[in-house]
Amino acid sequence: MRDSLKNLPVYTKAEEIFQLTDALIKTFPAVDEFLQETTIKFLLEDAMIILAKISNAEAVELYDLKMENAAIIRKAARELYVNVGSLRFEEKVENKEYIELLRNEIDEFRLLFIDWVAGFDAWNYIIDSLGFIQSAWSLCT
Repeated sequence: MRDSLKNLPVYTKAEEIFQLTDALIKTFPAVDEFLQETTIKFLLEDAMIILAKISNAEAVELYDLKMENAAIIRKAARELYVNVGSLRFEEKVENKEYIELLRNEIDEFRLLFIDWVAGFDAWNYIIDSLGFIQSAWSLCT
C-alpha cells in the first residue's frame, strides 16, 4: 500500500506540501505566542489531513467513501491555502517567499486532485434495503 501511494502523483504533491509547510513554520519567531499556538497548529493539521485522507481514500474501494475523503481533502487544502496566504500580512513572518511557493504547490495539487478524483469508480457502491448507499449508511450506525 505504501509503495503504491509513493507512486501516486497527488500523494507525492501532498508530501511536498507537508514538507514546505513544515519548513515555513520553522521560520516563525518562537517568541510569537499567537503564531506558535494557533497558526502553526492549523497549518500542520491541514497538511497532515491531506496526506492521511489520500491514504484513506486509496485504502477503500467504495465510491462514497472515496468521495467523503476527497471532500475533507478539498476543505483542508482550501484552508491551508487561505491560512498561508494570510501570513503575507504578518510582519513577524520572515522568508515570505515560502508563502508563494507553498500556494503555488497547492495550485498544482488542485490540478492533480481533480484528475485523481475523476478516476474514482462512481459505479462502485452498494444500495441497502432503504435505498441508501450501504457504506455511507453504516457510518451512521
